[in-house]
Order: sequence, then structure tokens, then C-alpha cells
Amino acid sequence: MTFAVDEINRNSTLLPGVKLGYRILDICFHSRWALQVALSLVGGDALSCGQPVPLLIGPASSTITIILSRILGPLSVPLISYFASCPCLSDRLKFPNVFRTIPSDIYQARAMARLAIHFRWTWMGAVIINNDYGHLAIQAFQEETQGKGVCLEFIETVHRETIVSDARRVALTIQASTARVILIFCWYTDARTILLELAKRNVTDRQFLASEAWSTSGDILQDLAISKVASGVLGVAIRSATIPGFRNYLRHLHPTHRPDDEFLRKFWEKEFGCSPHAAPLSLYKASLAPCSGTESLEGVQNHFTDTSQLRVAYNVYLAVYAAAHALHSLLSCNRSTCSSPKHIKPIELLQHLNKVNVTTPQGEMFYFQGADIPAKYDLVNWQKTSEGSLRLVLIGRVDGYDLHLNESAIQWSTGSTQVPVSVCSESCPPGTRKANRKGEPLCCFDCIPCAEGEISNQTGSLHCERCPSEFWSNAKRTACIPRQLDFLSFNETLGITLSTVAVSGAAVTAAVLVVFLCYRQTPMVRANNSELSFLLLLSLKLCFLCSLVFIGRPSVWACRFQQAAFGISFVLCVSCLLVKTLVVLVVFRSARPGAEALMKWFGPGQQRGSVCLFTSIQVIICASWLSLSPPVPQRDLGFQGSKVTLECAMASVVGFSLVLGYIGLLACTCLFLAFLARKLPDNFNEAKLITFSMLIFCAVWVAFVPAYVSSPGKYVVAVEIFAILASSYGLLLCIFAPKCFIILLRPEKNTKKHLMAR
Repeated sequence: MTFAVDEINRNSTLLPGVKLGYRILDICFHSRWALQVALSLVGGDALSCGQPVPLLIGPASSTITIILSRILGPLSVPLISYFASCPCLSDRLKFPNVFRTIPSDIYQARAMARLAIHFRWTWMGAVIINNDYGHLAIQAFQEETQGKGVCLEFIETVHRETIVSDARRVALTIQASTARVILIFCWYTDARTILLELAKRNVTDRQFLASEAWSTSGDILQDLAISKVASGVLGVAIRSATIPGFRNYLRHLHPTHRPDDEFLRKFWEKEFGCSPHAAPLSLYKASLAPCSGTESLEGVQNHFTDTSQLRVAYNVYLAVYAAAHALHSLLSCNRSTCSSPKHIKPIELLQHLNKVNVTTPQGEMFYFQGADIPAKYDLVNWQKTSEGSLRLVLIGRVDGYDLHLNESAIQWSTGSTQVPVSVCSESCPPGTRKANRKGEPLCCFDCIPCAEGEISNQTGSLHCERCPSEFWSNAKRTACIPRQLDFLSFNETLGITLSTVAVSGAAVTAAVLVVFLCYRQTPMVRANNSELSFLLLLSLKLCFLCSLVFIGRPSVWACRFQQAAFGISFVLCVSCLLVKTLVVLVVFRSARPGAEALMKWFGPGQQRGSVCLFTSIQVIICASWLSLSPPVPQRDLGFQGSKVTLECAMASVVGFSLVLGYIGLLACTCLFLAFLARKLPDNFNEAKLITFSMLIFCAVWVAFVPAYVSSPGKYVVAVEIFAILASSYGLLLCIFAPKCFIILLRPEKNTKKHLMAR
């Protein structure tokens, strides 16, 4: 303060013709002494000229500042505090005469919150002092981190009166906690006691965040007992600055030049072990000899001579300059309204303090925002030296809401360059979502994989997003990819199996046809209506081959042709069996009187005509259906999966029902007639074979309907192919297997005599 006043008094542009005076009194942090001193300074009895002091710089305590403001507020006496950081002092309605050159604690709490957010420390512990400093700071910290995913595992409160027992309790809590980053808002003496307790328990794996009250404490930094615990401390500190000329000013101080400076005298006696004045003034009357006068502070290295990082001292320096500029503004006003240096009113100085906006000698913009100055802090790191002690390293700064940080310069408590991890649960990777644990903080959660068709492409997603209908999630559930077209193809196992079975059926049918052609003159072939048998074998071959049309990528013509081929082939097949059954019934009735007329309607020509008639009806049904509302290729998005089924969609269910219904009508009629003819006398009654074949045929197609309706995707096509092949094999084996067995393996039974025998 004295340096700043001397510097201003030597300045020819600031307060020209006016010299500043001052008086410094120590209140020793007692509110009663502070009030007594303040009233004595303001009252005028302390000054020889009798002029009251219009402005007070100090005090350092927020509590005493509040008391003085309430007493001096009605007098409009300005107070500029360099260390009172209580957020309550920002209230201009309650404290209109208070200014300060240190930011409110709200801003350091916010800076620490931004550090936690920046380093992704979502699971922390907090230790606070049980007063407004601690409670308001942790409240501001929680407000700043609200909604940012930062949780406090615990908040431990310590009392200065019971700090020893409280420190033990806090140390046990920290030791048992899972949080790796601990926030401490305490006075440096309290923080030192807590760190000593942690050192006793060898708790060295915690990263501490320090408030400005202890982040630059030399007492803790120089204590080797807690160096292993306090290594890597990251703290918010009062911003530091250099004051040009101040170092030389301190080095040239001497008690002979300042005989009334009580502090300098005491310092001199302690540093040099001699008394700079006569013996009666010495603290140690009997033990201290007078100084020689050659003692100098030039070579002295200690806390008082170190000007490399001025913090609170710089705040005092700014306070003096703020007062000087306000006074300069007051005295430089319009001559009609300005004040005389000898008649300065405190309220006028108060008004001009509110308007201070200047550049300091260091080039810094300085102004008040209400009671406060813009928030500026240093970010410091406690780093180990080669001797094992700790040193303070500047690793960044806070300027308002901006965080400037040199991360590569940080030495963490772990000893590595990797940022410590302090989380209750690891962040959920892409492809998963958070699921909060019941009864636990929001920072404790489980990671649940996204369901099929849903994705999360960010770390820590709260929800999984559903993919659009044409897309599906990839295997990791991190991206939506186009769904693959899916249809029954010739390249897959199911398609190959069905194709093989169909071709085998066609080949077996062809082989039977060859056998019947080779043995067409034998009684077995001739006795069973050989012409219709050949036509039936041809239709069965078509039935086997038409199933191949259902396999492969659906197209417009494939969708139309497959249903028509299926419907016509099966009607042709069943028509042949129906006519065969009718012929059997008529033949056995021909022996009765008057049966000649009936036989005229079932000659070879009539049989062929009947088959053509029955088949032409199905042709008409298929033609009408395919011309009016044919099946068309369509992508089925209803079945959720990684694939889109390409299928032939039935635009008209009525058409398909008529095709199946007509086949069913012919099959049921054939089954009924064959059942009637099953017991007609004959060694080889074909009606029995037709009955069994129709039973199998009807059973297959009755089971087909529910299976067809309930099958998903391409398996609808597979079910229809299976029904076609099963019914075709049933007809082929039931009707022709017994005949081929006799023709090839029992030729002795392939005689007219054997067939006609009863």
C-alpha cells in the first residue's frame, strides 16, 4: 500500500498537485478493534490536520467487512476490501458502499465446477468448512454442475473448533470412498490438518481440488510430511501479477529511513538479530545488540522479499489505484461542480468509484461491476521437486467464464500425464444406453445394449433411437444400415434343398413315365387307363417343376406365372384322378342291365374332354385373377429384422382363394368317389390307391393354410413349395409305386389272369 501511494504521488498525470496520505492500523481480525479503528479514522481525531479520511481500504475478513459496511454505510464512506470474498457482499442494496478487488467466491466455485466438467470427473467428494465460505461455495458448485453429469458422493463438514476430530472423520470417509477426486473448501490450517490425517493413513491415490484459501499455502507446500498426499493438487488461486519497481522498493527498505514503521523494525530484529534503534525500543532488551547499519535486504530470500507471484499484495495495489482514479475523476470534474481537495465528501467519492474504468500500469483494464471486479484466477498445480518437496506451478488461468489450461504442464497425483478417472460408472459406449440404478445417484448407472433396430452413436446416450423403416442397426448398434433384400434364392441351403427335392421328383416321375412307356402293352398298364396315366404323370412332372418358379428373386412376371402354373398343374393332376375314379365306378356298373348308355359318356374322347373341361375352368379363374388384380413384387417391412423380405404380395386374396378352393373341390370330390369304389372286387383296384393319395393330398393342403398364414418372410414361399412337393410325392408314390413294384419286381403278377382273378 505504501509503495502504491508513493508511486501515485510521484505520478505527474494522476492527481497532479495532490498528495495522498494514509494511516495503517492492524485490527488482528477482531471486529471490536476494527470498529474502533474505523470510527477513529473516519472521525478525524487520528489526523493532525483534522480532516476525516474519506475512504477505507480493507478489511481482509468478509465478516468484519459486513459489520463495518452496516456502521459506515449511512455515512457513505467507501470500503475497498482486498480479501473479503463472501458472495453476500455483491448485494448492492445491502452493501452499497462496499467494493473489492478480489472476486466473489461464487466465481472460484464455478471455475472448479468447470474443471470437473472439463476433465469428466463425474464422481467426487467434497469437504467444506462449516460457515458461509464453505456452504455458499458448494452450493454454487452444485448449481454450476447441475445437469452436467457431476455427482458428489459425500459432503463432509468440518468445524474449526473441533478440526482434529473432524479431520479423522473426513480422512476415514475419503479412504472408504470410491471417488478419486476430492474438493476441499477450507482455510489452509484446516486443509493442512486433513492432509496430515490422510498421510498417516497412507491415502495417496486421491486427486485434490483446492480452493484459493489454501491452494497457495506455503505452510502446506513446505511440509514434507504431507508431500506424498498433496502431490498433484490442482487449485484455483488469486490471480498473480508483477508490480514493476516493487522488488527494488522492498530491497532498499531500511529502518533508519522509516523510524516509525513498527513492522519493519520487528522484521529487522528477527532477520538480522540486531536492534536497528536504541535499546529501549528493542523487543529483546537484554539480548539484541544495536545494528551496524550495513545490514541490507539485497541478499535476503524469504516469503516477504519474494515478489515473483504477488496475489493479495496485488489486490491491495489495485485498491489504492482504484481510490486514486476515483479521486482524480472527482477533482477533475467541471469547475462549477467539482470538489476541493480539502472538502471531499465521501458520497461523492463513492459515486466516482462506481464509474472507475481505467488501465493499470500493467496494461490491465480495471473497472467495478457493482461491488466486484471481473473474475480472474490463476490455476496452479503442486508438483514434486527432485528433493521431494512441493513447488507451485502456474498451469492456466480463469478469465470470467473462459478456462485457459495447459494440460501438458500438469503433474497429477498418480505421477502420470494421464488425467485421473473419477466416475461411479464408466461412460456407456456407443451402442448402449444409460439405465439408472434404483436408489443411487444419477452418476451411477448400468449400460444396457440397444435393442435390435435401435442405435446410439454417442458416448453416454440416455436413449436408443429407432432406425427408419428401410434401415436396421448394425451388429454394434452404432449405426443404421440399409436392410438387405431377402427372398428364397437358389444359393441358400433352404433353396438348394427344395430345388433338389423338386428336380428329384421330376426325375422320378420321368423314370416312371419311361417304365410305363416300355411296359405299355402289359396288362398292368393297359388295365389302369394308360392314356390318363400318362397324362397324370405329365401333370405330376409339371407340379414338381412349377415349384422351381417360386424360388429366386420375385419379379412381375414370376409372381404371375408361379401361381398360374401351380393352380393349373394341380387341377390337371386332380382332374386325371377324378376321371380315373369315375371310369372305375362306371366300369363296374357296366355289367348291370341298361349300362350301355352310361358307357357312351366315358369313352376315351369323353375322358380327355372331361380333363380339359375341368382344367379350362381353372385357366379361366387364373386368367381373371391375373388380369384384374395379380400378385406383385413387394417389400415386406412388417417383419422387423436386418432384412427386407421381397415377396409376391397377394393383391387379391379372393383370387388366390378361388384357385385353392377349386383344387380343393376337385380333390374332395375325387376322394369321395374313390372312397365309394375302394371295395369293388378286383385283385388290383386302383380306387384304393387314389383314396390313399387323396387323403394325403387333402391333409397336406389343410395343414398348409394355417402354416402359410403364420409363416414370416420368405418362409411363406417355402411353406407353399413344401405343400406342392409333399402332395406331388404323395400322389406319385401312392398311385405309381405299387404298379412299378409289380411291373419291375413281380412280373408274374403282371398278367391278365392274375388281374381278373377274384
